[in-house]
Amino acid sequence: MNQQHDEYWMRHALGLARLAWEQGEVPVGAVLVQADRVIGEGWNRPIGQHDPTAHAEMMALRQGGKVLENYRLLNTTLYVTLEPCVMCAGAMVHSRITRLVYGAHDVKTGAAGSLLDVLGHPGMNHQVELHSGVLADECAAMLSDFFQMRREQKKALRQAQRQG
Repeated sequence: MNQQHDEYWMRHALGLARLAWEQGEVPVGAVLVQADRVIGEGWNRPIGQHDPTAHAEMMALRQGGKVLENYRLLNTTLYVTLEPCVMCAGAMVHSRITRLVYGAHDVKTGAAGSLLDVLGHPGMNHQVELHSGVLADECAAMLSDFFQMRREQKKALRQAQRQG
């Protein structure tokens, strides 16, 4: 795939990440594409859904499975704004996606090479093609802006409690 094509779909994923932000969730978005057609979309919703597995990638993979009526998501590419965690990377291997494209690296929990490499582990029964760093600055900025906002909100709340 070419860089312009990957950037197009990553911008779509960034739009989904904004939906997460608007819902008070960590802004991560994911879009699952097969033959230039969206078959799954997701954004982080673990807080609102009271579900630790409601990560953007999991939501997109679940929707893709329903669209294809198959748990195998062959010939698909998943675009996600943040490097997947162990759970999401494992789901990608089990679903047999062909390719993962992600934006920002996650050195704390990333399982596509930053902390662990689940997707490229030689013992896995399926290897996922990987392309990282697409619109990385925009993806990382959205996350850091979100957490900066949350810190400022908590600080304002503490100050209000002290004054009240």
